[in-house]
Amino acid sequence: MGTTTEYAISARRDKAEHAARIGIDDALISTLVESFYAAIRRDPLLGPIFESKIADWPAHLSRMKDFWASIALESGRFHGNPMVKHIAIGTLERHHFEAWLNLFSATLDAVVPGEAARMFFQERAARIAESLLMGIEVQRSGLKDMSSQLVGETNRVDG
Repeated sequence: MGTTTEYAISARRDKAEHAARIGIDDALISTLVESFYAAIRRDPLLGPIFESKIADWPAHLSRMKDFWASIALESGRFHGNPMVKHIAIGTLERHHFEAWLNLFSATLDAVVPGEAARMFFQERAARIAESLLMGIEVQRSGLKDMSSQLVGETNRVDG
């Protein structure tokens, strides 16, 4: 039996190998990020939000490439706290994240050649959006209010 560190190294290697098998590499990530943020900047809802917060677009794009490489390739290049950055914006709502996901999906369709790679990115983007939205909602209303909302949603679904 190996150590926890050996297991972690093996798991990272397996994830990176899987990404390579489905066609994900740094070049694809670069194309995806460049194309996606070009679409974001043209978008009438999201463009103004990004333009008001990002002063150095080349640096932002580089960070986003590192972010997605860390997710897809287990590169470990990204260091930061996206939650804090998104909470600080203060005006983000569910419809912003839905618009973001729609643009991301359209970009995936345009630039990612394989279905497995598209699904890989789409699933992770959806989880990221939901996580950020949940963090924003918890920050605004607190955990007690969030648990009441979740119980209410569960009751509506079940009842």
